[in-house]
Amino acid sequence: MTQRVLTGITTTGTLHLGNYVGAIRPAIAASQEAGVESFFFMADYHALIKCDEPERIARSRLEIAATWLAAGLDTSRVTFYRQSDIPEIPELTWLLTCITSKGQMNRAHAYKAAVDANVAGGEDPDAGITMGLYSYPILMAADILIFNAHRVPVGRDQVQHIEMARDVAQRFNHQFGQGSDFFVLPEANVEEDVALLPGLDGRKMSKSYDNSIPLFEGGAKALKEAIARIVTDSRLPGEPKEPEGQALVTIYDAFATPAQRTEFRAALRGGLAWGEAKQQLFDRIEAQIGPMRARYAELMAHPERIEAVLQEGAAKARKLAGPLLAQAREAVGLRSFVAVAPLPAKGNAGKAAKHALPVVKQYREADGQFYFKLNAADGTLLLQSLGFAEGREAGQWVARLKRDGLDALADLPLAAEPAIDRPALDAALAALRDAQT
Repeated sequence: MTQRVLTGITTTGTLHLGNYVGAIRPAIAASQEAGVESFFFMADYHALIKCDEPERIARSRLEIAATWLAAGLDTSRVTFYRQSDIPEIPELTWLLTCITSKGQMNRAHAYKAAVDANVAGGEDPDAGITMGLYSYPILMAADILIFNAHRVPVGRDQVQHIEMARDVAQRFNHQFGQGSDFFVLPEANVEEDVALLPGLDGRKMSKSYDNSIPLFEGGAKALKEAIARIVTDSRLPGEPKEPEGQALVTIYDAFATPAQRTEFRAALRGGLAWGEAKQQLFDRIEAQIGPMRARYAELMAHPERIEAVLQEGAAKARKLAGPLLAQAREAVGLRSFVAVAPLPAKGNAGKAAKHALPVVKQYREADGQFYFKLNAADGTLLLQSLGFAEGREAGQWVARLKRDGLDALADLPLAAEPAIDRPALDAALAALRDAQT
């Protein structure tokens, strides 16, 4: 079966050599595998959460789109589009927002980290936190679910967001799927073996460390100057050098064949000067990056070509997103007006339809405690809990009761009344379990 793989591309900042080796190159290679239908999108709505500089947003989108195209992304094989060109995504985001619990969003790592930072700094917990940051996981869920992607390559720090997308999809399927799975439940494809290039100082290459090597910015001159600043040991020309653990060698490996790596190590152990080693590294990288840089410059000189590619990608994407959103609108009741059968009349028939299944009700009383009760289909009270300090406790007991049935009664804090009618209670719990399957 063809697997849909969806990759989001951050549209802030300028890309460096580490981005190419760790993300762009492997993603493009993966998109060429058989049995894979790849979606690559420019996450420009997400960029608005972190950046309020319009010119920077606009420039970064252009540069990053040009970079992926110059690096060899084959848009005849993949669907390449801007998030902001797909209006179905924000509409689906709202439909999903309406079924997503606030408690789930409260547990999102990015929001919790921002709150913790505010509290540590003596600020109001929500100071400076926008609804964009707070609701970010729902937009990410819509990005994924609008195309029913099977796999989403992410770093470990993003796994929670994929789990949230699965939860939201399951809730929608249960509430509106009418017995079928409306949305595919996506899987996180954790990239444990991503190649992380060291920077000039040996630490992970990062703009924040000011140790990065530019990919295209500044041309060959900037690339050569950056390579010249890579930190090495103090061994002189002619002295044997140990290649292992050297940032320069690790970067060389990312652009060399196995035979070239062996030869380079042997030369260093034989006394190759660091200056000459850096020149060989430059030559090796420039041989691969130079032609891409030329394509990048051509694309940047003609942004209308990039726009045409993205609009073509958006058209492909909307052919899939449009029908799925139409089904979602239909499922939640946003339908065209047509003649429909009248609702059941009020009275016994209406009450019978309303109470077709047993009902669990959770509520809070004036004492501040949380309670739940179970009514039979005819409204008879079958079970009444005692109070709990938190609503979460009550919810956990409801879940346990549905799962374990009468076995849960031994530990469940129950009110003295009503007396437990075990056969009737067992039948009611069985009916609730059947309704969930």
